[in-house]
Amino acid sequence: MNAIELETRYSAHNYAPLPVVLTRGQGAHLWDTAGRRYVDMMSAYSAASHGHVHPRILAALTAQAGRLAVPSRAYYNDRLGPFLGELCRLTGLDAAVPMNTGAEAVETAIKAARRWSYRVKGIAHGAAEIIVAEGNFHGRTTAVISFSTEPEYRDGFGPFTPGFRMVPFGDLAALERAITPQTAAVLVEPIQGEAGVIVPPQGWLAGLRRVCDAHRVLLILDEVQSGLGRTGAWFAFEHEGIRPDGVILGKALGGGVLPVSAFVARREVTDVFTPGSHGSTFGGNPLAAAVGLEALYMIREEGLVEKSRVLGAHMLERLHAMASPALKEVRGRGLWAGAEIDPALASAREACERLLEKGVLSKETHQTVVRLAPPLVIARADLDWALDRFEAVLHELGGTRGRARAA
Repeated sequence: MNAIELETRYSAHNYAPLPVVLTRGQGAHLWDTAGRRYVDMMSAYSAASHGHVHPRILAALTAQAGRLAVPSRAYYNDRLGPFLGELCRLTGLDAAVPMNTGAEAVETAIKAARRWSYRVKGIAHGAAEIIVAEGNFHGRTTAVISFSTEPEYRDGFGPFTPGFRMVPFGDLAALERAITPQTAAVLVEPIQGEAGVIVPPQGWLAGLRRVCDAHRVLLILDEVQSGLGRTGAWFAFEHEGIRPDGVILGKALGGGVLPVSAFVARREVTDVFTPGSHGSTFGGNPLAAAVGLEALYMIREEGLVEKSRVLGAHMLERLHAMASPALKEVRGRGLWAGAEIDPALASAREACERLLEKGVLSKETHQTVVRLAPPLVIARADLDWALDRFEAVLHELGGTRGRARAA
């Protein structure tokens, strides 16, 4: 059996991969087993923001792996403190809880908000509520899918966890109406990635900060995808000059080689955790800390935030200029865009399959949106090459299907 047949035979079918078998990567490029090169316009949902097999990340990984990898948080290690200190410096917050995956960091934030509400705010035990947004994607744990509005994520996985109130994304008035004396926190993405790169109205984040302050409610932002330079700023919350009470980070924090995440917050929030109340066997291990620290240093020293801002503006300008009936809308910020395909002409899956044939890797979301989020290290020439091919796909879809429909 070939690689696709083996994976199909032995893997649970919880993914529907495009028909390509990848075997190697470097920078913004990936190669398949036949030796064909592709431009990566997905960067593993921002996990590969640094590009593939970056020598700085690999050097940090191998050097630390040769010394000490996983000794357990039952002891101190010499790599965790510097890593968490840099996270706090960058976010302007006080302390961090290191975890592995983004979903684990979201669960950590939920637990912190609930315990804070009981021990600090004084909400009756078991009554705390967290306000979330429609269209959210915070992971796939049972608690998180309990407040998802995507039927596919919930079907057959109940009973669901209570304690969440849903409001429309970007609607400040609806959110304020949803606040009650039992509200512990507001947990939202600054930009909704999985929903199709949905950008809220300007001023919404600043409004959230004002509302949360007025009602003594924690503002927790999930920046697992949007953080660490993706939107042309270190964090998406910086675009509106605010600071949350807590921020959830992951994906790019692992430099494209390890799962590394963290919940970073004000000391009043993180102090609710006491020895034994929360933990993770692998969270905060020195290997992850060394890689995470180098990932942060690399973003700063190689100017990747500014590169995302400049190349992102260029990418969005080019996308907005693409005239095709197949393209309904373009949304995005920085090197992160969602291109909405007209379902009357084609599916986003078909668009991605045609891109694959032309040497560009992307992936659809919600059947109608092609995500474009290349590694932040991408060269402008490679970005333009990929965008040229996306424009060609749009013309194919719009021309072929448009003529057929007119006939």
